[in-house]
Amino acid sequence: MSTQMYLAYDYPLLSVFWSMLWFFLWIMWFILLFRIIIDIFRDDELGGWAKAGWLLFVILLPFLGVLVYVIVRGKNMGRREVNQARAQQEAFDSYIRQAAGTGTSSVDELAKLSEIRARGDITDEEFRRAKELVLSGQGQSSGPSSGSGTATSGQ
Repeated sequence: MSTQMYLAYDYPLLSVFWSMLWFFLWIMWFILLFRIIIDIFRDDELGGWAKAGWLLFVILLPFLGVLVYVIVRGKNMGRREVNQARAQQEAFDSYIRQAAGTGTSSVDELAKLSEIRARGDITDEEFRRAKELVLSGQGQSSGPSSGSGTATSGQ
């Protein structure tokens, strides 16, 4: 071992752990910095100049700027994030409800047509045409309404 140097001897295990700690703290610092920058733009209560001032403060003096921002606006930062998550979840849920509720099946359409024919609102010929439209897939929602509209206006 006189001329050859081994990395394990020059860099002991404790130094590896210490380096890993600093590396992950550095990554966490950047995550916090970017979350604060995103929060600055997300906040609707701040005006344009206030956003510009906070952004300059956080970018020009990052450690002090982030520390002051978290102290001053940290509680509202969490609330804004929760509100945004709720709004996204509600939008997703309403989209799912809307997408699932728009398609009525052919069986439902035929049942509605049968009820309309049983009440006497449409004739057998109108029922047959609407049934053909529903079964062909062309008039999922227009079959019963168009047939009943012509029959009731004629009475």
